[in-house]
Amino acid sequence: MKDSVIAAQQTLPGRRTTRDLARAAVSGWLGTAMEFMDFQLYSLAAAIVFNKIFFPDVSPAIGLIAAMATYGVGYVARLAGAVYFGRMGDRIGRKKVLYLTILLMGASTTLIGALPTYAAIGILAPILLVALRLIQGFGAGAEIAGATVLLAEYAPVKRRGLVASLVSLGTNSGTLAASGLWAVLLSVLSEDQLLSWGWRLPFLLSFVLMLFAFWLRRGLKESPVFEERPDVVDGVAMAKDEVESAIATADEHEGSVLAAGIRQRKGRAFFLALGLRFGQAGNSGLMQTFLVGYIATNLAVGRSVPTDAIVYGSLAGFVTVPVIGLLGDRFGRRPLYLALTALTVVVAFPVMLLITSGSTAGVMLGMVLGLNIGVLGLFSLESVTMAELFGSRTRFTQLALAKEIGGILATAIGPVLAATLTAVTGSWWPIAAMLVVYSLITFVSALLAPETRGRDLVRLEDAV
Repeated sequence: MKDSVIAAQQTLPGRRTTRDLARAAVSGWLGTAMEFMDFQLYSLAAAIVFNKIFFPDVSPAIGLIAAMATYGVGYVARLAGAVYFGRMGDRIGRKKVLYLTILLMGASTTLIGALPTYAAIGILAPILLVALRLIQGFGAGAEIAGATVLLAEYAPVKRRGLVASLVSLGTNSGTLAASGLWAVLLSVLSEDQLLSWGWRLPFLLSFVLMLFAFWLRRGLKESPVFEERPDVVDGVAMAKDEVESAIATADEHEGSVLAAGIRQRKGRAFFLALGLRFGQAGNSGLMQTFLVGYIATNLAVGRSVPTDAIVYGSLAGFVTVPVIGLLGDRFGRRPLYLALTALTVVVAFPVMLLITSGSTAGVMLGMVLGLNIGVLGLFSLESVTMAELFGSRTRFTQLALAKEIGGILATAIGPVLAATLTAVTGSWWPIAAMLVVYSLITFVSALLAPETRGRDLVRLEDAV
């Protein structure tokens, strides 16, 4: 066993060229774009039409809550996918998992577009909708984590924040594409056309993107960090008992390197990452999911205004995301986290005043500010910081779990809670209060977390 460990440590991974990095970057960007396009297509449909198509026999308020609940169940499946595919990714490599996740997401999203409605098959329609949502979530549970890990492990150390931020641009691109499609549908189709067949088009079109993403990943090389791991032999990570045996026969240096990865007490880095995730995930669920339906249902503005606002906010994000990535590389992750979360707390109530002002300009400005400060800016930092917090032996699994548990607690439950609180109070202030709470959780987590900029990602142990 000792000989195999030493051989694994002395074998250099395949050389990574600029072209390899570019392919990994585009692959990570495209897969994440597809994930967020699928989820944003669903969330916008849930906010705009699903309450009428799949839950027509209830009041509009209850229908919106039910539609948001179907949106939320996908996050339960995402957690299962995070555990299953995360462990697989840490065991056999990152790129193999990314093949499977893209297929699951694409197939389930396409099939949603082919579903019969409640009017055609009754209660079976929402049941099938939930089933496909669960499959979609199972694949998505590891997609963004895998893309995040792959890009962070590919990136040059001094530009890791910028390169890893491409994952955030993927989310932005997916949100933009989905919002743009819905904006077009809402502007050119009548209400009857939208409800009868128009809503299906965005889901069916996602099949083309799935085929392209799958083709692109065929030529992708494995993460160089995974290949350099001292516990990986012949492309597969050793089990814990195998590592313990290797430690017993290895020299002092080799043994300490291996022991660091399996004997460190886990937990602190995970909970810090979960706290960092909370602000971005919670704010995203409110800004990109709940407020779209809330504005369309409760405010006297055009039905396309909220989707147009998401489009403009996403366009602005193409500047916000890489700039935050560059600043994180220059000044560190913690200072940027503290500044962005503090700013979100300060502007939460003013932003909601703008959004609920009743004017189209107010809605647009409020949504663009809230989306870029409280969601996209934090996501740019999250993409690299969470990867740097974890050791390479369990990075995929822990990162995926932190993202998905944070998603369940904040993004999935948040819109349902917001819908309930605004219905009970008849006011918008609970939305602003939730933005403040989510952001303060991330602010405190950033205060407690170590600075991770420049950390060696091959190390098996967590940063804390």
